[in-house]
Amino acid sequence: MPDQGAPGPVARPGNPATTGPGRLPHMTGGSQTAPAPLAGLRVIDLSRVLAGPLATMTLGDLGADVVKVERPGDGDDTRHWGPPFAGDDAAYFLSLNRNKRSVEIDLRTPAGVDAVERLAARADVLIENFRPGLMAELGLSLDGLRAANPRLITCSLTAFGDASAETAARPGYDIIVQALCGLMSVTGQPGGEPVKAGVALLDVVTGLQATIGILAALAERERTGHGRHVGVSLFDASVAAMVNQAANTLIGGVVPSALGTAHPNIVPYQAFHASDRPFILAGGNDRLFRRTCEVVGHPEWADDDRFAANHDRVANRDELVPLLAAAFATRPAAQWLRELEAASVPCSPIRTMDEVFASPEGAALVDDVDDPARRGSLRLVANPLRFDGHRLPTRLPPPRLGADTDEVLDEG
Repeated sequence: MPDQGAPGPVARPGNPATTGPGRLPHMTGGSQTAPAPLAGLRVIDLSRVLAGPLATMTLGDLGADVVKVERPGDGDDTRHWGPPFAGDDAAYFLSLNRNKRSVEIDLRTPAGVDAVERLAARADVLIENFRPGLMAELGLSLDGLRAANPRLITCSLTAFGDASAETAARPGYDIIVQALCGLMSVTGQPGGEPVKAGVALLDVVTGLQATIGILAALAERERTGHGRHVGVSLFDASVAAMVNQAANTLIGGVVPSALGTAHPNIVPYQAFHASDRPFILAGGNDRLFRRTCEVVGHPEWADDDRFAANHDRVANRDELVPLLAAAFATRPAAQWLRELEAASVPCSPIRTMDEVFASPEGAALVDDVDDPARRGSLRLVANPLRFDGHRLPTRLPPPRLGADTDEVLDEG
């Protein structure tokens, strides 16, 4: 969610530097250590909530020194979005802010503006998600910051970009854009009310798009020596994320609707109810469909003209799906999953989050982060990237509000 306001009420100006804790993280690979990919880069994070902090956490995971600038007293809104809490901070905040240092700066004061200018003068990347024009109103023109530091890459995350003055000023919340980009119209049960995705998925997509743009600008800077401005809006990223559903409309003139767990272009590819619980079947091609028919004891369905090819199955899903549903309803899910897996047909149970982390693959993604400030350790989801087979290490736990203000502003 791009932020629409200004940070609120104390700035402590100082001299930022290009060195400091976390500046040169290393990754372990066998008996050797190698610098993390973005080691030595400094990122100034003026964003808050989800999309921006996700982007900067990713850069921090990759080795960058991320300085998170927060409103004095309150900090990032998500610090308060709980329960649950660990110490004073909500789990929501903790999920998005590892590998960062926190400084409290009031951008509404001259001293605060001066502090950010000093940080930006020695930084590689600055990212913000205020409403369009607010940075300039505060006296922190992005053009001016890049003029003072030509190697600086700036990135703005907005709700609707700058397509028009009317839309540019509109606040952006993930649920609003889920409604506007079409996602809610294809989510939910057929004939039912529109449903939002169970996580702020569009903020996640936007944050990842911002990260891609920043990394591309960093690669270009290696050739040109100059930074540039990267912009991405929540709306633009969300419409682009509609991929095949958008193409179905633009190319085929099809206005898609909610299909529950079913797929608009592939059949069978959805949840089916066994005698005890639902499970997922992904019969994504003709070969897999034939195997599915053999498992349920009806090999003749694969030769039926109505179902022989995927486009036939899509056209005749209303006839095929009830046949499969009746067959699957006769046995428990575990039995079907065993038989489908034995036939190499993609399938899975539908897990709850506790079941995810109880699984071997889910447990392997849990990162127990040492966090003395909260008197123990935090269990967080690790960065999913691997380099040479090794996960990126967590160098710093999510920071307490303003914990690094003096250190960061005194560096230099």
